[in-house]
Amino acid sequence: MRENKKSTILNHYSAWKYVLLLVTIIIMLFSALPTFYGEDAAVQIGAKAGLKVNSLALHHLLESQGVNVKRIDQAKGETLIVLDDNSQQSQLKTMLSEQVAAPSELTLTLAPDAPNWLLSLGFSPIKLGLDLRGGVQFLLDVEIEPVYTVHYDALVESVRQFIRGESLYGAKVQQHSSGKVNISVSDPNQRQALRQFVKQQYPNWQVTNAGDSALNVDLLASEKINIRDLIVKQNLQIMRSRIEQLGITEAVVQRQGEHRIRIELPGVQDPAAAKSVIGATASLAFYQVMQPGSVNAKVLSDEQKAPVYVARKPVLGGEHIIDARASLGEMGLPEVVIHLDREGGKIMSNFSRDNIGKPMATSYSEYSRDDKGQIRQTTEVISVATIQSQLSDRFSITGAGDYASAQQLALLLRAGSMTAPVTIVEERTIGPSLGEENITNGFSALALGMAFTLLFMGLWYRRLGWIANIALVANMVLLFGLLALIPGAVLTLPGIAGLVLTVGMAVDTNVLIFERIKDKLKEGKSFAHAIDRGFDSALSTIIDANFTTMITAIVLYSIGNGPIQGFALTLGLGLLTSMFTGIFASRALVNWVYGRDFSRDVKV
Repeated sequence: MRENKKSTILNHYSAWKYVLLLVTIIIMLFSALPTFYGEDAAVQIGAKAGLKVNSLALHHLLESQGVNVKRIDQAKGETLIVLDDNSQQSQLKTMLSEQVAAPSELTLTLAPDAPNWLLSLGFSPIKLGLDLRGGVQFLLDVEIEPVYTVHYDALVESVRQFIRGESLYGAKVQQHSSGKVNISVSDPNQRQALRQFVKQQYPNWQVTNAGDSALNVDLLASEKINIRDLIVKQNLQIMRSRIEQLGITEAVVQRQGEHRIRIELPGVQDPAAAKSVIGATASLAFYQVMQPGSVNAKVLSDEQKAPVYVARKPVLGGEHIIDARASLGEMGLPEVVIHLDREGGKIMSNFSRDNIGKPMATSYSEYSRDDKGQIRQTTEVISVATIQSQLSDRFSITGAGDYASAQQLALLLRAGSMTAPVTIVEERTIGPSLGEENITNGFSALALGMAFTLLFMGLWYRRLGWIANIALVANMVLLFGLLALIPGAVLTLPGIAGLVLTVGMAVDTNVLIFERIKDKLKEGKSFAHAIDRGFDSALSTIIDANFTTMITAIVLYSIGNGPIQGFALTLGLGLLTSMFTGIFASRALVNWVYGRDFSRDVKV
């Protein structure tokens, strides 16, 4: 009686577990399906673009220009043009720029080729990385030295003002070529006063004696590291903003090393426009114009190389600009309308109120590398205008050149001024044909690996092997579904290698279980009891093995970048899906098919 009672609950799953398993697989299957339909190149026209023609006329216009349009979708004021030929994407954007009022509202994108009923459920294809889709990659170097120079200059100017304010006659301050600031004094009391001032106002600077009548002031090493990290993080954010302004989706912007930034733009085959914006370091500054020969002035040049005397410190920098738009002024000349943040608007309002009738200069700065690889800054005064009235947080500037130049300047100002100069040190372009070849080769390897694995499991473990094969297919469905669902997940070529590795790990889980079942059968237990004991005894080993591998995947994802992260992502997700299908799904199927088989002469 006890044996019969035990057999009624042996290898039994509740109905809700089967429902959970079935619902999970169905949802992941729907999530994975759009990936197998693929994607088509497309251009999206934003609601604010100001399209001048309707969709029917636009279709006829594009067909007459030799552009093969697959379909045109319109929703919520936005228009999506999907192409038959992916190579015509850049040509289409160029043509559309003449048909809209705001070309910045044109976005290069990819449109899923899956049926609308599937897309309406909220599912989308897996995002492909640069090596699979093709595109362009930039490696940028963030120059930190100019930023340190700004800090040193600010210290020198502050100390000079203190010397003048305290009437410390004979005291001098200068910066050495090594970077340190040297303060020389004629009275020991002056040195103590200057030391106290620097320590109070600049606590992150190191002050040391230089002989009996001088001080050396230098940035602490820890502060230099903090400044470097902050500058790189700020430039990362600005780069992301600039790429958004370009209308490029699914870009990857990551830090690489101490002061480099790696940018991947999948699907972009003409990098010229992206390069001109990403590599640019344009910024604006507004200066008070000084009298020629003024002691407190510095000299900048205008477009005609004529000297313009301005204050050493700008009234306002580009960091306060939150929006900029190109337009035509009252005289029909191109201008850039600038919108400042609250703090910038207050500064400009106070300055213009106190300087009505006086000139204000607008300077344009940019960094570049010379033939020797050295960073060179060029600053040019693009306009000198007399302040006619008190300005607010909105005003316009002229002198940016033609309308196209004004649009380019406005785009850079909207995206943000770089906090440190950046230069492109490496550029790689991967053609779409190479990306397609990588996809074909990668998935061929995955299919071949799965085929051999399925064949081996079916032949070696027979009836249990075919259950493992079903679990393996379910594992791939779950993995593809998760990659499509997780925001920011990108499938790369090393990621496909992770998928192939997942096939082996998923089967390894079943191999451990099946070998334990075989051991229990050799001990004379019935098939049903061997299944129960085999799954239970293998569980701790499976969890330990997968846990240690998961630690490796997490470390790889945390410290790696690009391809390494792609491999780590599929490896980590593959571990989770392998445990789910190997332990839960396989057990559910085995319970259902063989859970009541109490024979003892079973061959596994």
